[in-house]
Amino acid sequence: MKLFELNESSVRSYCRSFPVVFDQARGAELITRDGKSYIDFLGGAGTLNYGHNHPVLKEALLDYIDNDGITHGLDMYSDAKERFLETFSRLILKPRGMHDYVMQFTGPTGTNAVEAALKLARKVTGRSNIISFTNGFHGCSIGALAATGNQHHRGAAGVPLTDVSRMPYANYFGDKVNTIGMMDKLLGDPSSGIDKPAAVIVEVVQGEGGLNAASAEWVRKLEKLCRKHGMLLIVDDIQAGCGRTGSFFSFEEMGIKPDMITLSKSLSGFGLPFAMVLLRKELDQWKPGEHNGTFRGNNHAFVTATAAIEHFWRDDQFAKSVRAKGKRIADGMNKIVRRYGPYSLFIKGRGMMIGISCPDGDSAAAICRHAFEHGLVIETSGAHSEVVKCLCPLIISEAQIDKAMTILDAAFAAVMSEQTANQASQAS
Repeated sequence: MKLFELNESSVRSYCRSFPVVFDQARGAELITRDGKSYIDFLGGAGTLNYGHNHPVLKEALLDYIDNDGITHGLDMYSDAKERFLETFSRLILKPRGMHDYVMQFTGPTGTNAVEAALKLARKVTGRSNIISFTNGFHGCSIGALAATGNQHHRGAAGVPLTDVSRMPYANYFGDKVNTIGMMDKLLGDPSSGIDKPAAVIVEVVQGEGGLNAASAEWVRKLEKLCRKHGMLLIVDDIQAGCGRTGSFFSFEEMGIKPDMITLSKSLSGFGLPFAMVLLRKELDQWKPGEHNGTFRGNNHAFVTATAAIEHFWRDDQFAKSVRAKGKRIADGMNKIVRRYGPYSLFIKGRGMMIGISCPDGDSAAAICRHAFEHGLVIETSGAHSEVVKCLCPLIISEAQIDKAMTILDAAFAAVMSEQTANQASQAS
């Protein structure tokens, strides 16, 4: 480990939680160079929905490389891009009635997609202000960071983060407060101090913010609010998309039509950098080259993304399996809540983007450490890092889920019993 500590910046983070050297990975399993196996409930922070080194995707990529396929080509036409455009349109957009969307390939990460979406919204509307939400996370480049709520990340900006008005997310004040009505009042009052926004950017399930899940009713009301006040609706589906909630897009069953959708993370299907903005055709007002990037359109990622869509999204069987596995994980987590904290623990999230909220961040961190010591890689999220968060590959087996739940159960048992003993000792 010393080589990493001597030569790598102190900004590194995940390796501090998992201080081992990983050497191989297959499916939902990580393997160290010492041969120890771990069940992966982190999944590249949502980047590996189809698991590590899926054989179908790997074969497609190896064949492409072996045939000297284009690796880098800026935004020039390529066979790999053509196949992706056709496949994504045929299997994802058209079955969902999304014929009028076009695809913009941005730089390689999620924050690049967010930057492009915000920039285009401002260009189209002629307004500069953006509405984002409490606990939202959209990236760490300056524009996306301005829309992000997390103070830990915002504090590193070094410049003012402007042109964003923060609003309360669904149920931020509890289920009795009408946050949409509050926003409507502020936007309709010329003395509220809220500049007319170009767009609203929202996560239907807030991943890094603590697995806060908006109801379909709240999301539909948000869309109506956008139409009423002439704001574009941007759905950030970077972590919640690509099947994570049990459908390809997190908002599919909510009856809304976003103006733009940002995608990245599991879009390539193989952990390769790839980001995209889906936008309604009438909003495609870019001049050629007006927004570009050297690594927009990763041809290797086009290949694996195409293979993933053809393999997993040809029918609804994969989505059904995700929903079934999500229920299995939820059942296991509910047993943990009933055993160790019916009044202090609770379930958050949707589908296979789910976790357990703990009393505080120290408890959640201790649970994750105990789990890691016993073969489970799992991390936290939330304003205080208080949510033990599952982002396992969607292809995980039922046996692996059950094993992970056993490890997690033991971790909660150890940490919660220790806390109870400490409280009893302090009381005496």
